Amino acid sequence: MTNHMLDDLDRKIIESFSRDGRASNRQIALELDVTEGTIRTRIKRLQARRLIHFTAVRSYRFAGSPNLVLLGIHCEQMKVPKISQALVEMPEIGCVIEMLGRYSILAMGLFTSLEEVHEIILERIRLLPGVKHVESSIAVHNIKYHSSIARITSRQIQDAEKNGEDSEERG
Repeated sequence: MTNHMLDDLDRKIIESFSRDGRASNRQIALELDVTEGTIRTRIKRLQARRLIHFTAVRSYRFAGSPNLVLLGIHCEQMKVPKISQALVEMPEIGCVIEMLGRYSILAMGLFTSLEEVHEIILERIRLLPGVKHVESSIAVHNIKYHSSIARITSRQIQDAEKNGEDSEERG
């Protein structure tokens, strides 16, 4: 597969779906002032490259992962970048934020059991060099969540942008 960077139109299409996952190709085309065929072609290309996919989930609890867990990680300041990268590479962790304040790092993930949370903390996170302490909090009721504020972006999109991938084929 040829590596290319996402262009401005690809980003706008993704952003449009982030705001309204039910938007039609026609609505997006009108919004972005391009043809419906252009939108359809771009979406197919993004899907084929596994940069986007569509899933209908009423609640994360219906996705087979009933426990939203926040992990506050205290660590040696000089080790924060390496620890953050190690957390990013753990498939169970969906969000990693480097912090100023109570924690050095805040990580979030969806877990199918509390045993799984316990295991990842003891056997993987606490063993990372520089980790001093891990505090876990489990969400019991989401009052409000808006993906445009705290969006957890697909790892494939982040990797594509980091590696200079573009959705346009160059001939």
